[in-house]
Amino acid sequence: MNKIPPLAADDYTHLTYEGGDSLAGLFLEDIIKQQQPEAKDTIEINIYEPVLNKDTINNDHRRGRKLHVNGDKIVQDVISYEPGKPLIFTGVSFWIFLFITLLLYSLIFKKPLIRNSYLFLFSLFFYYKSGGVFFFLLIISTLTDYVAGLVIYSARRKLVRKLFVLSSLLVNLGMLSYFKYTAFFTGIVNDIFNTNLPVIDWIAAISNFYLGSGFNIEMIVLPVGISFFTFQTISYTLDVYRGKTKPVRNILDFGFYVSFFPQLVAGPIVRASEFIPQLYTPFILSKREWGHALFLVVRGLIKKIIISDFISVNFVDRVFDTPLLYSGLENLMAVYGYGLQIYCDFSGYTDIAIGVALMLGYRLPVNFNSPYKAYNITDFWRRWHISLSRWLRDYLYISMGGNRKGRLRTYVNIMITMLLGGLWHGAAWRFVIWGGIHGLGLVINKLWIKLFPRKNKPGRIKRLISVLITFNFVSFLWIFFRAADIDHVHLMMRQIFTDFNPGNLLAVFTAYSQTIIIIVCGYILHFLPVKVKESYRGLFIRLPMIVKILLVYLFALIFYNVQSADIQPFIYFRF
Repeated sequence: MNKIPPLAADDYTHLTYEGGDSLAGLFLEDIIKQQQPEAKDTIEINIYEPVLNKDTINNDHRRGRKLHVNGDKIVQDVISYEPGKPLIFTGVSFWIFLFITLLLYSLIFKKPLIRNSYLFLFSLFFYYKSGGVFFFLLIISTLTDYVAGLVIYSARRKLVRKLFVLSSLLVNLGMLSYFKYTAFFTGIVNDIFNTNLPVIDWIAAISNFYLGSGFNIEMIVLPVGISFFTFQTISYTLDVYRGKTKPVRNILDFGFYVSFFPQLVAGPIVRASEFIPQLYTPFILSKREWGHALFLVVRGLIKKIIISDFISVNFVDRVFDTPLLYSGLENLMAVYGYGLQIYCDFSGYTDIAIGVALMLGYRLPVNFNSPYKAYNITDFWRRWHISLSRWLRDYLYISMGGNRKGRLRTYVNIMITMLLGGLWHGAAWRFVIWGGIHGLGLVINKLWIKLFPRKNKPGRIKRLISVLITFNFVSFLWIFFRAADIDHVHLMMRQIFTDFNPGNLLAVFTAYSQTIIIIVCGYILHFLPVKVKESYRGLFIRLPMIVKILLVYLFALIFYNVQSADIQPFIYFRF
C-alpha cells in the first residue's frame, strides 16, 4: 500500500475550489469550440421593417403554441411532486410560495376558522410537494389520533381508553418502524441466522399490482418528516389519556396542528397544549414581533447557507467520506467542523420555522439554547433539540418509572431512553452506539453528582473546564453520527490518534483558510454572551422597516451567490 501523504492538500488528486472552477472552464471552452459550426456570412436585417410573410406568421403561431405549452408545463411543475425539487427553506420556490401565501393570508387573518383552514390546506400541499405519495401517511396519522383522542376522552371504561391508546401507538410506531427500520432489523436477522432475506417494500408491491404504479420494490424509502409528525400525534393522544389536554373537536383544527408546515418535516415537536389554544386567539403581531420574525429567518439562513453548507461542501464531507486521504489534524478539524455544521443546519432550520410561524401569528417553542455552552452532558440535553429531549423524558423515561424506582432502575431507564433516542435518529448501529454513549455519560454524571455533591456554584475556571470537557465529549461522539459506518468511525479515530502532526498546522491553515475562518467565526458567534446576542437582535428589530427590507434583500443576494450549485438538504430531513 502506498504511503498516505501527510497533508491531503499537497496531493495532486485534490483541487481547490478556484482550481476546479478554472479547470472546468477550460474543458467547457474546448467543448464549445469543438461543437460550434463554422461561421457563415452574416445577413443584414432592418429591425424597423418587419417582414410579414407566410413563414413569419407560421413561426409566430409556433412560438405562441410553444409559450402555451411552456405555460402548461409551469403550472404542472407547480402542482406536481418532483423528488428533486422539494419545497425547502433554502429554495427560491419556497419563498415564492410563502410570499403568495402571506398575500392571501393578509385578507383572511382576522377570521380564525378561515385562516386555520387555509393554512391547513397549504400545509397539506407543502407536504405533498416535499413527500409526494407519502402524503397519505400524514392523513392516516391525523385521522387515527383525532378519533383516538375523542374516544379516549368520552369513554368510561378504562379498557376502551387503553385500547385506543394502543391503537395510536400501533399505527404511528408501526408506520415509523416499517419505513425506517425494516431494512435494519432484516439485516440483524440475516446476520444472526445466516440467512439472505431480501428487503421488499410490500406497500409499493401492492400498489404496483393493483394500480400499476411502477414503484421500486427493492428498497423502502423513508418518508420525509415521519419521525416528527408521528411523535407529535402520539404526544397528543397520550396527553388526552393522561388528562393533560382536552381533545380537539374540529378535525380541520387537529389536522392543522399536525401538519403546520413550518415545523412539519423537522420540528420542533409541538405539544397540543402549546399550539391548539393559539388557533382562535386574535391575530396580533407587533412591529417588534415582526422584526423578531425577520431576524430569525435571516439568522437561520445565515447559519444554513453561509456556515453549514459551506463547510460541509468544501471540507467536512470530503474528510468524513475518505478519512485516510487526510492527515490526523485534518480529520480532527473535520470533527469540530461537523459539530458546527450540524448545529447551524438544525438550529438554522428551527430559526426559520419559528420565524415563519411567527409571521403567521403562531408561536413555536424554542428548540436550541446554545448547546455547546453546556457544562455537563445533562445540561447539553437541556439545550440540544429541546422538544425531542422533553418528548423522550415525558413519554418514555417517566413512563418507564423515571427516577421513582430506585437508583439502579433510574440508570437502566436512562440507558434505554438514550438507546432508543439514538435509534430514532437513524436505523444503524452507529446511531445506537451514539445514543448509548450519551446515556452512559448521563449515568456517570448522575453518579458523580451523587458521590460529590456540590454545595457552591463552581467558579469561572472550573466552569470553563467543564464546558471544554463536555464540548469535546459531544464533538467526538458526532463521529458516530456522521460517519458512513462503523469502519469509517474506526478509520477516522485511527487517523486522529496515530497520524496527528501539529507541525502541519500552518499548511492546513493555508490550504483551508476560508473554511477555518468560517468555523472559528461560527463558534465565536455561538459562544458570545447572551447579552451580546440580545443586543444585536434588538438593534435589528429597532431598525426602520425600509432598512430591514433592504438588509433582507442584501442578504438574499449574498445567499444566492454563496449557495452551492446543488441545494443541500437539511440534515434532520433524513430522520
